[in-house]
Amino acid sequence: MPDDDAAAARAAAEEESAFSHPQVEPDATAAYGDHPDQVIDFYAPRADEPSVPLVAVLHGGAWRAPYDRAHITPFADYLARRGFAVANVEYRRGAKLPAQGGAAPVAGRWPDTFDDVAAALDALPALAREALPQADLRRTVLTGHSAGGHLALWAAARHVLPADAAWRTSGPAPLRGVVALAPIADFAMAEKLDVCGNAALQLLGGSDHFTDRQRYADPALLLPTGIATTLVQGRSDLIVPQAVAESYADAAAKAGEVVGLTLLEDVGHFPLIDPAADACAVVAEEIAQLAW
Repeated sequence: MPDDDAAAARAAAEEESAFSHPQVEPDATAAYGDHPDQVIDFYAPRADEPSVPLVAVLHGGAWRAPYDRAHITPFADYLARRGFAVANVEYRRGAKLPAQGGAAPVAGRWPDTFDDVAAALDALPALAREALPQADLRRTVLTGHSAGGHLALWAAARHVLPADAAWRTSGPAPLRGVVALAPIADFAMAEKLDVCGNAALQLLGGSDHFTDRQRYADPALLLPTGIATTLVQGRSDLIVPQAVAESYADAAAKAGEVVGLTLLEDVGHFPLIDPAADACAVVAEEIAQLAW
């Protein structure tokens, strides 16, 4: 089998494994808005501890409607079994119908996707106090996978958004750090590599709006954040290639900030959120290093 075929077969097997786990129902769900997608699921730590770190999870799926938070619930449960309190955030994504011409569903909504992530994280402390009283909000870590990794990096950078951005905050988010998993972290590189079928371009409303909106949405342009950040990336990732994470890390370095970059050999896109994969344990350890 040629190398490309072998890589594709391995990637398909990794995806099948990650999606093979049953959905795990949350211990509680709370709304942060009126739309059905404006909800957060909470998973209590599977440990008898009076105070544990809180991990907020943002799922991936190229910001597209068919991919909701359900696919990442086994990962949320895995973190809960590792002793974390977990908040699994849902948000509005792209159109449910295929784009014209039979293409994949449109990625994201402008500005709704960003409105939701900002609102969810603003509401999270109060909602978590109610749903997970054992969660220590002073030890909150934000994580996200793929498109959710982008949103995690963006959410941690709201205080460095342009002054006219509706989502801008007056200071840094009260986070111990961010662990971004195979994130779509640099939009220019993502577009160069056609990541997820021009998903970043669609997220910003197409080519007519991309340049104007990029400075409000592209994590690589929102540096330095002053928040501890680690990227975890599989070297064999065919969906969001290693070059995207490296480009973000390089942009951070040019901005005077050190960003951790953990590269995993023989690992693709999905093992990072697959409880059956060794890579998932690496992710949990990266989160623990920031949280504890």
